[in-house]
Amino acid sequence: MTAMHHEPLDRVTVVLVTFHSAHCLEALEPLIAHCPHVIVSDNGSDDQTPEMVRARWPHAIVMEHGRNLGFGAANNRALARVQTPLAFLLNPDCEVSPDGLRQLILAAEALPEAAVVAPQLCAAQGVPDVNYRWPRHLWRSRGPGADGPCCVGFVVGAAMLFRLARFEDVGFFDERFFLYYEDDDLCLRLFQNGKPMVIWPAVKALHRSRGSVKGSTPWRSEYLRGYHHAQSKLTYTAKHHSIKQAIRQRKAVLLGTSLALPLRVIAWSPRLLARMLGRWVGLMQWHHRE
Repeated sequence: MTAMHHEPLDRVTVVLVTFHSAHCLEALEPLIAHCPHVIVSDNGSDDQTPEMVRARWPHAIVMEHGRNLGFGAANNRALARVQTPLAFLLNPDCEVSPDGLRQLILAAEALPEAAVVAPQLCAAQGVPDVNYRWPRHLWRSRGPGADGPCCVGFVVGAAMLFRLARFEDVGFFDERFFLYYEDDDLCLRLFQNGKPMVIWPAVKALHRSRGSVKGSTPWRSEYLRGYHHAQSKLTYTAKHHSIKQAIRQRKAVLLGTSLALPLRVIAWSPRLLARMLGRWVGLMQWHHRE
């Protein structure tokens, strides 16, 4: 009597948060076509991303929010609908092979205490990124990169395999973080609650950083990056350190940005100027929310 074949991909749901991400779909085809459980959580794309997903992957669940809820909130909406024990959160600009995801699933099943198992991210040139570290306020990460599986205190949110049962008393993303620092916050909460996070460098994921959004107004996209990065950085400091420290940080960064803005106008770079202006406005408009 032969043993039944068990496909690891049957036990995971791939979660994609999209926002003007139609240009990423072709590169995701090799993985998504092999995964029976897929949820696409779309943040109001105007490039027909939802329609193209339905045409390309009829088996995928497509959630259309009609507006941009933010990265963490859109992931939370999708995670609430996952029926498998594992969920693989993948940025649209990140590529993992089906065999790579299978390896992560088998690793997670060999490490049932782990809340997160993450691959080694690599840049488009194949150079490994530092997508893992210890919490910054506890230890300074140093030394060579991991050459084998190891526990870490943070992994970049571009590619994360979740064992959902390990999140029951921690929760998922804090929706006060619209964009940026939501993975820092979640990983710190997991770390503080003794939920292991494991980097698995044998699995490589190609990460085309900042490549998931291709809207018709690139300057506005850069402005929003600067705006939300500034807001989230202060929110993180207020939450995990103190409001007083966040206020001091805001004043210091606001002063530096105000002094640098005229120089950026002289050394003309529309993209960097838009991002810096967004940071300045984000700092000016930030207020602490409980």
